[in-house]
Order: sequence, then C-alpha cells, then structure tokens
Amino acid sequence: MQGPDRLMELCRGGRMRWTGEGWLAEPDEVVDALAREGFQECKREVARNPVNHAPSGGVWQGLNAQTGAVASAVWVRGNERSLVFIEIDGRRIDEN
Repeated sequence: MQGPDRLMELCRGGRMRWTGEGWLAEPDEVVDALAREGFQECKREVARNPVNHAPSGGVWQGLNAQTGAVASAVWVRGNERSLVFIEIDGRRIDEN
C-alpha cells in the first residue's frame, strides 16, 4: 500500500486488510489515522438501518489545510468489520 503513514501502520498491524474491492477495517480507526495525518473533519454522516437504527454505513471527508488535500472514507458495515473505500485528492488508496 502506498498512502499516509498512519494508514500503513494499520495495515502492518493487521487492523486493515485489502480485499480486492476495498479495505476491511474499523471506520473509526481509518478516520482517526487520517485525522492524525492532518486531515480535519469537514463532513461525517452515518447511515442507519430504518428498522433497528443500527449503523449500516457512512461517509467522512477531511481537508488538510496545509496542503489543500481532501481525504474521504466511505464504508458499509459488515459482520465483523466494515468494507472501507479511501480516496485522497480523488486517488483511490488500495494495496498498490
């Protein structure tokens, strides 16, 4: 993976794993890693199941005021972990 150091730490620590489609990870850990890289939260929305109101997914966007870079994380809640899609300045962060 090429990306911010804090995201790479999650990978090395086994907290984030590439599936071929997205990352299996805890969304809060991904958002925290991006925040520690200097991205300040601009938007956060959580989608909820209309029946039991449990979180089913969400989106987060942050801006790095020093560089002007924008990061986003979109996730869908899974059984054990969520499937998380990450972009920085429109470039998808994947295992390559």
